Amino acid sequence: MLDAFIQFHSRLGLWEWFLFFWPFFFFDFFRYVLIDLILVPAYCVRRYLGRGRQARGRRQLFHHQPLVSVIVPGKNEGRHMGKLVASLETQTYSNLELIVVDDGSDDDTPGICRNLESQGLIDLFIRNDVRGGKASAANTALRYARGDYVIHLDADSHLDPRSIETILIPFMLDQSIGAVGGDVRVANNDASLASRLQTIEYMKSISTGRTVSAMLGILRIVAGAHGAFRRDVLERLHGWDVGPGLDGDITVKIRKLGFRVVHEPDAICYTNVPVAFNKLARQRFRWDRSLIRFRLRKHNDIFRPDANFQISNFLSFAENVFFNILLNIRWWVYMVQILLTGQQYLEFIALTTYLLYLVANFLQFGMACFLISRTLRRNEAAQWPYLFLMPVYMGIYLRLVRSYAYVMESLHRVSYLDRWNPWKVSSISQREDL
Repeated sequence: MLDAFIQFHSRLGLWEWFLFFWPFFFFDFFRYVLIDLILVPAYCVRRYLGRGRQARGRRQLFHHQPLVSVIVPGKNEGRHMGKLVASLETQTYSNLELIVVDDGSDDDTPGICRNLESQGLIDLFIRNDVRGGKASAANTALRYARGDYVIHLDADSHLDPRSIETILIPFMLDQSIGAVGGDVRVANNDASLASRLQTIEYMKSISTGRTVSAMLGILRIVAGAHGAFRRDVLERLHGWDVGPGLDGDITVKIRKLGFRVVHEPDAICYTNVPVAFNKLARQRFRWDRSLIRFRLRKHNDIFRPDANFQISNFLSFAENVFFNILLNIRWWVYMVQILLTGQQYLEFIALTTYLLYLVANFLQFGMACFLISRTLRRNEAAQWPYLFLMPVYMGIYLRLVRSYAYVMESLHRVSYLDRWNPWKVSSISQREDL
């Protein structure tokens, strides 16, 4: 087998190499490896040289002590609230108010939260007896928020002690920043094979990917699990619109107002991820549909060269659509091409492709560890043996889920039928094309 594999490559000319492996070298390697190899070290150098500026921003933050409203919307999340509240109690920045909105829970969440409120650990607990969806719950919290800045957290998350301090500093340094994305990492990374693979994925796509996107000026999402916003900006937008994809939607709206959106990899939030592959598929099916619903339908005006046209927003959307939709179609075309032109070499082509993407994953993982080296946990670094499964996980499993989501949303607008939002809310959104 090894001799045959070596002979296969020794017989390949330049044209055959291009024919069999062009997707990797022309697109994936350039976008997801080469740019990381250039910009991650550049970011680290800039961070080192900017230590004095960061220190000035921190002094300004602690001098002015702005009130920060931490809002937590959720349903049936009571079991996580103790850990979240405990992490807020240990924050290095303490001028906080915590507002929790229970969106129609049918478990013991109200009792747990009211008990925490009675202890002074939750500043305001609001119970919505009738479920309105996550956007409705977040907007309810926003109406009661008194802080200059609003931090949106998922209830099943908890924060590193310096997280809030770190996520606020960019606001002190640049008045044009409207939102700062915090770094989201996997809390339950040893729970299952699925959670281990997501640990690596989050390090690559969030820690590294969003840092690089922010450097390029094309960051398109502030995670709902951990994002900080200027309250005046949120109020201009009247809060969040109905999801799924409400975190990406609010980010686009902030960019449209002309504000910058940045990512802060040292502002760490740990979140629980699905531990079973079927539950993970349902989550990603919901996430992936938002690209069609929000970027190609609701916000397609970004592609029109009118008076409100902004090149950075255009590039952000164009990059997203190109690498997630067009290159996803490219993958299926490539598979047909290989079956038609390289069927006799199929096992060698598949093995070579696997090895190429395996090397790419090791390089990306190394860049992620280098970027977050100051905060890298031992059990995150210990996930490296699972890199051998990443080409299959991201290249086949997640691609199949993504392809199905794109088709179903394009043809049937299935996001409006998702039980993630109440039907009465989705029906209004569908009627108004939100």
